[in-house]
Amino acid sequence: MAKGFMRRFPPLKILTDEQVEAIHRGTLDVLQQTGVLVYNERALNVFKKAGCDVNFETKRVKFPPGLVEECLRKCPSSFRVKARNPKDDLLIGQDNVLFFNFPGTDTVDLDTWEPRSPTKKEHIDLIRVLDALPNVHFLNAYPYFGFSGGVPEVMKEIEGVALRIRNSSKVTIAIANNDIDMFTIRMAKAVGSEIFANPNTSSPLTCYTDQVNACFLAAEYDLPSMIWDGATSGGTAPASLAGAVVLSNAELMPYIVLLQLLKPGARIAVANLVLPQNMTNGAPAFGEIGVSLHNVAFNQVWREYGVPTVSSSCGPTSSKRIDFQLGYQKTMPTLLSALSGSSILQLYSSIYGEITAHPVQAILDDDIAGMIGRFLEGLEVSDESLAIDLINEVGPIPGHYLGKKHTRKWWKKEQFVPRAADRLTYPEWAKTGKKSCIDYARERMEEILSTHKVDPPLTQSQEEEIEKILKEAREYYRKKGMITDAEWESYKKIIEK
Repeated sequence: MAKGFMRRFPPLKILTDEQVEAIHRGTLDVLQQTGVLVYNERALNVFKKAGCDVNFETKRVKFPPGLVEECLRKCPSSFRVKARNPKDDLLIGQDNVLFFNFPGTDTVDLDTWEPRSPTKKEHIDLIRVLDALPNVHFLNAYPYFGFSGGVPEVMKEIEGVALRIRNSSKVTIAIANNDIDMFTIRMAKAVGSEIFANPNTSSPLTCYTDQVNACFLAAEYDLPSMIWDGATSGGTAPASLAGAVVLSNAELMPYIVLLQLLKPGARIAVANLVLPQNMTNGAPAFGEIGVSLHNVAFNQVWREYGVPTVSSSCGPTSSKRIDFQLGYQKTMPTLLSALSGSSILQLYSSIYGEITAHPVQAILDDDIAGMIGRFLEGLEVSDESLAIDLINEVGPIPGHYLGKKHTRKWWKKEQFVPRAADRLTYPEWAKTGKKSCIDYARERMEEILSTHKVDPPLTQSQEEEIEKILKEAREYYRKKGMITDAEWESYKKIIEK
């Protein structure tokens, strides 16, 4: 079992019970009065049979409050997810806190801070670093959104899943576009792992067919689902934080209802990537304090429902480089989300939004995760930790605790020692090259890439099955016309290489 961090004290709350109830009632009102658009005929039929008000012409579905609440009650408050190596199995919920990575479109040059498309090797390098880091508990659907070199757009994620399975033993996520999950789910199954289904909402109040199909696949294969909501408050959601929580809830509920109708007791975590809009340029305002307020309120409401939450807005920042701004824009939302009851925190490797990511940043993020994890574990109050007899024994000056057996035991238990931080005295720092945390993280990255091996590697039969599924996917998309002849000629050279 992957060792997460156990939260050992009550979660942070910023809402009264009455305010939580008001958000819940507002959610039910939106679902009953306005409803959502569902562009999926199979789902419309399921909702109709369950008693929803379904307009098959407009695709509008309105949900009875009783049905929504009944389906919420069927969601497990905790569940397990199987990895191909039992050491990487996941426990979601029960105050266990896990971390994973946030995607980037590009890598970035750490000297010039210019972004560029990653090579296939750089894509693999990031996967290997994430596999090696102790506080990364599973992998996102994207380390990067593909890599340079001629892979057709529709095959980038399928090739990416194959790379993740080959270079990491940790659980990963399957995206739900263009039937991609038909192939990636089979890949995970071929190596004895589960994979998260990944239906996404579309704001405001819309469910598109590929995303809804992910629910049918999750039910068919008995997979856990991570349902994502990513509205922009002030753009595709109300600018008021409470209103944004209501809209986010209303967008997540149709997927919960569908999954529980298809498979009662389906394993579900809900992911919150709601961000305020930067009103000066229209971009998402990553790392703003409003992100943390939304996360804390969202977590409080969903803890009341008993459904595990994912805080996805912890990783991205508005900074274009690894600097002080990046540090506080990552740490504040991650810490507050962890304190307020989130089960999963999406922190690692991202720099600017979903634009840039880098393994050096992932290594720095591992220290953030470790510090937050240590805080969550709290402090022990016992006869031994109170150390009253020891305090009386040592007494006043010139007494000290350095040579005591108690110190040798407890300092390792109580302190978290970061791997990439500068902890030297000034003379030591000057004598050893005046290194920064980025320098230490770069050194650790090189060490990981030169020594780390996935445990266990795939067997020959597993490799052959992955390759077979890749071939089927390539043929499937060629027949659908989603890989052109020109793309195929370029793609074949990559495959042969």
